[in-house]
Amino acid sequence: MSTLHLTGPTAASRAALVPPTVPALVVGQVSHLRRTPRRYAFTHDHYQWLVDLDDLPRLPRGLRVLARFDAADHLDGGRLGGGIRGDLERWLAGRSVEVATEDRVLMLAHARSLGYAFDPLTVFWVLRPDGTPRAVVLEVHNTYGERHAYLLEPDAEGNAEVEKAFYVSPFNDVSGTYRVRLALGPDRVGVTVRLVREGQEVFTASARGRAVPATSRTLLRTWARHLGMTHRVSALIRFHGIRLWLSRLPVQPRPPHSQEAVR
Repeated sequence: MSTLHLTGPTAASRAALVPPTVPALVVGQVSHLRRTPRRYAFTHDHYQWLVDLDDLPRLPRGLRVLARFDAADHLDGGRLGGGIRGDLERWLAGRSVEVATEDRVLMLAHARSLGYAFDPLTVFWVLRPDGTPRAVVLEVHNTYGERHAYLLEPDAEGNAEVEKAFYVSPFNDVSGTYRVRLALGPDRVGVTVRLVREGQEVFTASARGRAVPATSRTLLRTWARHLGMTHRVSALIRFHGIRLWLSRLPVQPRPPHSQEAVR
């Protein structure tokens, strides 16, 4: 199990959050910056969904192929029932966090689109009825079909730290600490993850944007502009990976990974 490090007092983490109206599309940019052993950076237009797990979007029949949220694409894959929320509640219970029935769970994620799902980073906010966070979970996926979840307790500014425990990029091993910055506000939503080793920031990834209501018209316009986000994200990851490999950046061995990390 990953070790959790708080960056502020527990009481500070209980400031109420004011999320946007959901379902929403978070339209903005994703950026990566690799600092060592070779500098490499990119920024792309990007969007994700922000949804309530108890009230997932009900799209018109003709648009359902563009966005669907399946338990199979997250955590334990819906193995024991209860959908994505059921998996999340069981995962948190195994880490001594009990989710109350009245708690609200928001998920920032890519939707399954045209039958395909790939979601490098999902964020779950578990909010008490007063808006204060009970827990925040970061779910990370790699291109090898594996996923891993991290439990965070951000401070009042949305900062938290957790030790890296999962192989994501073939050019980074599993050593180091993630410094995470989260934003969940009325208009702006995002997450920034910085990988730090021996006090040196070696890699930064961020996805952030403006939350807009997920109307049918907005979805069609946004989906067309981004050429089908999930397919595009997967293709871009491979494109940049090939460029790094061609630059002779050393490939790190991939250790075995247990499904227990998401159960």
